[in-house]
Amino acid sequence: MRKRDIVLKISQDTGIKQVVVKEIVQRTFDTILGTLKEGKRIELRNFGVFQIKRRKRRIGRNPKTGEVVPVPERRVVTFKPGLEMKKYIH
Repeated sequence: MRKRDIVLKISQDTGIKQVVVKEIVQRTFDTILGTLKEGKRIELRNFGVFQIKRRKRRIGRNPKTGEVVPVPERRVVTFKPGLEMKKYIH
């Protein structure tokens, strides 16, 4: 499902114009990204938790050549589903 599909579904279900729904959806995503950029976690009750975690630097290996390669530290976004989502999926 794409962002456009989400906008169409919400617009059809609520009767709100697509332009308005698109703006709201985009602002929601922008807020989530901004919050993650600040290093804060986002908890959406019964849906899940988004947060930034740091991956330590490590020594990796190039699978093609077998050469040892240093992998720098980096930040990654993780998502942990909430209880309602787990129940719904299983």
